[in-house]
Amino acid sequence: MTADRLPSEGATITHVKQARTVVGWDQEAGCHVYMRDVDVAFSRDGILHVGPNYDGPAAETIDGSRYLVMPGLVDIHSHPGEEPLNKGLWDEVGSPRLYNSSLYEYLTVLDRDADSVRACYGVALSELLFSGVTTLCDLAVPSEGWLDIHAESGLRVCVAPMFRSGRWLTRDGHRVEYEWDEAAGRLAFERALKEVDLAERHPSGRLTGMVTPAQIDTCSEGLLRDAYAEAERRSVPFQTHAAQSIVEFQEITRRHGLTPIGWMSELGVLGPRTIIGHGIFLDHHPWTHWERTGDLERLAEAGATVAHCPTVFARRGISLNHLGRYREAGVNIGIGTDVYPHNMLDEMRLAIYAARLTAGNPREARLADVFEASTVGGAKALGRDDIGRLSPGCKADIVLVDCTAPSMQPCRDPLRSLVFSASDRAVRHVYVDGRPVVRDGKVLTIDHAAAAARLAEAQLRAMATIPRNDWAGRSADELSPPALRWI
Repeated sequence: MTADRLPSEGATITHVKQARTVVGWDQEAGCHVYMRDVDVAFSRDGILHVGPNYDGPAAETIDGSRYLVMPGLVDIHSHPGEEPLNKGLWDEVGSPRLYNSSLYEYLTVLDRDADSVRACYGVALSELLFSGVTTLCDLAVPSEGWLDIHAESGLRVCVAPMFRSGRWLTRDGHRVEYEWDEAAGRLAFERALKEVDLAERHPSGRLTGMVTPAQIDTCSEGLLRDAYAEAERRSVPFQTHAAQSIVEFQEITRRHGLTPIGWMSELGVLGPRTIIGHGIFLDHHPWTHWERTGDLERLAEAGATVAHCPTVFARRGISLNHLGRYREAGVNIGIGTDVYPHNMLDEMRLAIYAARLTAGNPREARLADVFEASTVGGAKALGRDDIGRLSPGCKADIVLVDCTAPSMQPCRDPLRSLVFSASDRAVRHVYVDGRPVVRDGKVLTIDHAAAAARLAEAQLRAMATIPRNDWAGRSADELSPPALRWI
């Protein structure tokens, strides 16, 4: 398969010659397939050739005999500007009187300054690149310079500036309250749209935007409707956190007599451009004890996507119920990293294991299903057919995995060796838009070590603020005791 158009003048062509294995795209069947001993040629203009015997020009030729060549991964739900700061703090916590969620007591107690945000980005974006992510959705409160940070990383990024009508808080660890300020929410909505405009105009050419009301329970009906209408008008994705906790499920059913998904359907904000962040507590989940009303069917009929991020919930003993059931219902699934560490390959592995454990069936989640979700499933959620697959004419977002790495041996099935055993240890080279962003396992665009050092200092500063932000005035060690007792 060769692209119809020639590369633009001056575009540097990279030729991976006779790759050991290529994850190609079968256009007729609409799925990924393995290809053996074929060539891949690409430039900044896109993928030029996937198949045998490329005989065109090339500025760089790579001996592909040791490599698995696969499409870059698409991470549709992440918070890279804040999550790394939580590392080592919230790994083993959950509010016992709030159904073990970590949202209400823990995620609001750390103060973040500008340097901590930049350090978080440096660490998280490095981790994402190491694990083969080439497209990222960043759900964030916009910070100074964040668009340039993304552009400089070399990633393809869909920015998702969040806004809301109110905020949640707890004053006692067992009740969640809401403080409302619709005017402030409207102002944040206007600012978010300006950030989306700036992203779309960014000179890097790799930034896009989406409309992102933060959480289903912190946004008014009017704000949600207007946000969705704006996403429709702009033809961009629409994402919100919904069905992510029992507390939220009970709050929405108390307010409206409907499940979160049912309420979104009634509001008219479910559609092909809708991404549901998490989507765990639907009417079929055994924890909700709710009469079945067809949440899965609503999602499927609307063409909406669920952004599945298993790690953060597995830490609290919570799981989607279950991935195979969503797929069987016809719901599009994408994968997100959501929390530290931002390792997409580990997230994929956990998605498979959690689904099998929940279903009690090893056939309910196959690697092929989760790889699809991590590539073309995420691309579909973003309204794109030019990422997440290796096919001529698509963007040259490409990952080379070293099949000869010890962690990949034996390499009978390279994707299985990568996801179930090797993870990011075997990722050698990553290209976005045909440009190298990882070479020989080293990120070229970010000083990862320096960012990690700044992050450690930032966490010390942030931990000092915990007692004044926690409802009970507790310290970091009281909220999150160390794994072992110090003597």
